[in-house]
Amino acid sequence: MGKPFVSVLIDTYNHERFIEEAIVSVLEQDFPASDREILVVDDGSTDRTPEIVRKFEPQVRLLRKENGGQASAFNAGIPECRGEIIAFLDGDDWWESQKLSVVANEFATQHDIGVLGHGLYEVDEQGRRLYVNVPDRRYSCRLSSLQEAHQFLELRSFLGTSRLAARRSVLVRMVPLPEALLVEADEFLATQAAALGGAGILEQPLTNYRLHSGNLYQFSEWNSEKAKRKYDSLACILRDLPPRLKPASVPEDVIRILTDCVRIDVERLGLALGKGWPWDTVRIEREADRQAYRGASFGYHLFHAAVLGAAAVLPPALFYRLRRWYTKRGLARTREIVGSPQPAPSLVVRTQSTHDRN
Repeated sequence: MGKPFVSVLIDTYNHERFIEEAIVSVLEQDFPASDREILVVDDGSTDRTPEIVRKFEPQVRLLRKENGGQASAFNAGIPECRGEIIAFLDGDDWWESQKLSVVANEFATQHDIGVLGHGLYEVDEQGRRLYVNVPDRRYSCRLSSLQEAHQFLELRSFLGTSRLAARRSVLVRMVPLPEALLVEADEFLATQAAALGGAGILEQPLTNYRLHSGNLYQFSEWNSEKAKRKYDSLACILRDLPPRLKPASVPEDVIRILTDCVRIDVERLGLALGKGWPWDTVRIEREADRQAYRGASFGYHLFHAAVLGAAAVLPPALFYRLRRWYTKRGLARTREIVGSPQPAPSLVVRTQSTHDRN
């Protein structure tokens, strides 16, 4: 059986510094140009992004729209794709040259998967590699059991936009996605696709994921605008994902596992933004600690009790501001003097990379 025809869907917004590298990484794939198409959805950029994309016409098709966020870009682009497989790429990332060949071959030989992800390189703004993130082995998942639900929570980072590819037959059953998902639409899409068609995770790092100041989702420094955008999008997942998983016969206890961590993130962000009361902080921090750790020393229990004591008396926004200060200065290392918690066993291997780009 031949390899399937692949649509590459690049979503972009104000990526004039990076979009050319993203497109070139697709054009230079070791994959026949006759077996793929490239569609760039520009989500209302106000910089030179559209001008740069047009340099690649007719090899690349540009679809412009008003700014509406990630889900709206997917909703505009997916129906325009002709491929049996749709591979997603953010306009500020780029692919390794074998990405499409590996993904297309996997879909051609593994007929029981509807969505596919893989490992990644984390790179800085200049493209220098910082870390290699890969799963400890190949995985498959259909969200049919508690074990698979817990695995999926750890592995979902390998199903983010620039790592994500899916069968068109699965995606057309899902669109339109909720347009309140200004960010995090990839998490919503990957979770529903796994329920509908099964997910596969490959070990190879095939994507370079760029960390930079203009990223709409990641923020190393506190940014209330980005935090509010993430809060609203996670709240949408919490509200709209369960009704989409139930028709796919996902068990109720699996749905609860998948959404509990989202609920904790939503509540933490809401508290950091000034919503709620100190007793809400205590409750959610106790729950987050139980979810993240499996055991701890007596010293750590004393430390955590002190943290909860501070949470009980401080306004939530101030508590989380102090927590960010504590984390930014690396003070967690001093906590090891009294003891550290034991994290849950991880399926993810993250190593520092010493290999810079040529």
